[in-house]
Amino acid sequence: MPQLKRSLGLLGATNVSIGAIIGAGIFVLSGVASGIAGPAVILSFMIAGATAFLTALSSAELSSFITEAGGSYIYADKAFGKFWGFLVGWTKSFDYIVGASAVSIGFATYFTYFIGIPAMQNVIIIVGAALPLLFMLLNLKGTKEASSANNLLVILKVTALVLFIIVGGFFIFSSGDYSNYHPFFPRGFAGMLSGAAIIFFAFIGFNTVTVLSEEIKNPEKTVPRAIMLAFGVSTLLYIGVSAVEVGLLNWKIIGTSSAPLEVSMRVATNNFFLLKFISISALFATASVVMASILGGSRALFAMARQHVIPLSLARVSKNGVPFFTVLITGVVIALIVIVTRGNLEWLASVFNFGTLLTFFFINLSAVRLRQKMPYADRTFKIPLYPVPPVLGLLFCFILALYLNLNAIMFAGAWIAIGMMAYYYNKKRKKTGYE
Repeated sequence: MPQLKRSLGLLGATNVSIGAIIGAGIFVLSGVASGIAGPAVILSFMIAGATAFLTALSSAELSSFITEAGGSYIYADKAFGKFWGFLVGWTKSFDYIVGASAVSIGFATYFTYFIGIPAMQNVIIIVGAALPLLFMLLNLKGTKEASSANNLLVILKVTALVLFIIVGGFFIFSSGDYSNYHPFFPRGFAGMLSGAAIIFFAFIGFNTVTVLSEEIKNPEKTVPRAIMLAFGVSTLLYIGVSAVEVGLLNWKIIGTSSAPLEVSMRVATNNFFLLKFISISALFATASVVMASILGGSRALFAMARQHVIPLSLARVSKNGVPFFTVLITGVVIALIVIVTRGNLEWLASVFNFGTLLTFFFINLSAVRLRQKMPYADRTFKIPLYPVPPVLGLLFCFILALYLNLNAIMFAGAWIAIGMMAYYYNKKRKKTGYE
């Protein structure tokens, strides 16, 4: 069976998760969500974060005793069998690819804004398609090299968000002007929930590190710790940024901006270097999410290939310990989706969120099922207050899915239908002895 190389410690694993979490969700989609929810976007972040956290607890427990590459695919496979495992893995792989496509578009939008050229659709599409191809090549060099690049990107973007909170927060408190927080629910409670359904995109990447378990040192302890650390850091930053963002500028203006953080920060300061640093940090942030998505998506496909639910030839590993076929597929398909969808960021985010809510539903369900099926497994991390968190996680995932774009749900459903046909076709090939 092809094996991957263990090269990541706690810092590298945590940074992979932070790199996958903090990206277009806060730097681009926070503006979209603010335009939907108004100042209540602060609560949208909290609700989306709470939903993701419940699943993070389930994921941390599962990763503490299941250390194979594949993450949610492996969990569902062990809990419910190959078909359900495949369904989750297929959906999750597609999520990585669609999510990276959306983030690549976010990168391209900020890139054109940063260098001062017109944000023409063709330019955004070209830049958005080029980014995943570049990171695909870097991934082919090795996991350690990709992780080193990701660590630098994470440090830069976290620094930018901390500066945004400090400078913007100080301006709001010193001015004593809180008028932008009123009315707090301009679009009502439904608007706040719709904002949460969109901004859920911003919390999703914490689970990426579980897909890389086989490339992490001492994964039983390292992976759960990395999940909790990354989630804690990201959530605190998100709540702080959203509170400052809508406090600095009217939510309607933020909702129409392609660079909401920089536009908001201009109210607090005219410092050229700080404003440009925030802009360029958006590039770092979105770039690191694409990097982490290629890592996660390729490993999810690799895990399914190694389990023979998709062709085994896709599980080949290079001399650098990299599943090169699945890395190539992931990078190329991300670029193609950017081109085919013509850079429709909000629509892609909705497709991505539906698939991830489905995946998170099964992660919580797997945590419950494996408590029954594998009660004596050596869990180095256990969900506190079990079974309340996974049951609430199931409920919240279902509720948020109701507020997603219907066309996006139909598109995701079509992808699942294609996956089911591919699964049964591959099963038939195996029966005939052809691989």
